[in-house]
Amino acid sequence: MPSQSDKARVLEDLHNSGETFVIPNPWDVGSAKMLEEAGFKALATTSSGFAWTLGCADGEVTLEEKLRHCANLCAATSVPISADFENGFADAPEEAAANLMRLAETGVAGASIEDWSRSAIYDFNLAVERVTACVEAVAKLPFPFQLTARAEGLLRRTEDLEQVISRLKAFEAAGAQVLYAPGLSSLEEVAEVRKAIERPLNVLAPFLPSVVLSDYEALGVERISIGGALAGFAKQSASRAIEQLAAGSFSWN
Repeated sequence: MPSQSDKARVLEDLHNSGETFVIPNPWDVGSAKMLEEAGFKALATTSSGFAWTLGCADGEVTLEEKLRHCANLCAATSVPISADFENGFADAPEEAAANLMRLAETGVAGASIEDWSRSAIYDFNLAVERVTACVEAVAKLPFPFQLTARAEGLLRRTEDLEQVISRLKAFEAAGAQVLYAPGLSSLEEVAEVRKAIERPLNVLAPFLPSVVLSDYEALGVERISIGGALAGFAKQSASRAIEQLAAGSFSWN
């Protein structure tokens, strides 16, 4: 089994390879193993998918539950794991950074921190302070931790693209290794963000269902994730089978 340092260097190299890679999002150990066996070189957790496995809504998972989940995925796989760490489970920059250091102890090679408090977008200055504190914290680790800064304005429908880009540029200046604006809904928007920043960009693919990998490659996008989409597909499939089972049918099998 590769060490955490080995996994971290693999994840760093993937971001800097000059090629576009897909980092799919397992929701449990079983799905993580399936994705690794399929040949994916890195995985990322999904907050909504994991919440589903616990029977709760996205945003209701506790810090301790998140840490155990990440530790389990890291122990079960040999590829690097990047954690969806939501808002760091704290509003204050120093508390979010302290929680991020606890996360690093689980074996993950990277994590995302977002500017959404679970009820509202953080003030611009506070959002930047939070990223800065997290950057300074992971810089103390003995391996290259890939910190992704997420600007949630489009996804939460609270900001326009110009405002989101302004945040991404500020997060980049603060030292975030990867930038992410979930909710980009056209290749034109992706291209605009790609031109505005220099650090690697993550794009959430389900918002652009007709776009294929080569389209992202042409724009120079480094990383593609799917969020909770695969978990949602599994959930919907199970729901349809359960409905048939409840009606006395076994034809779904």
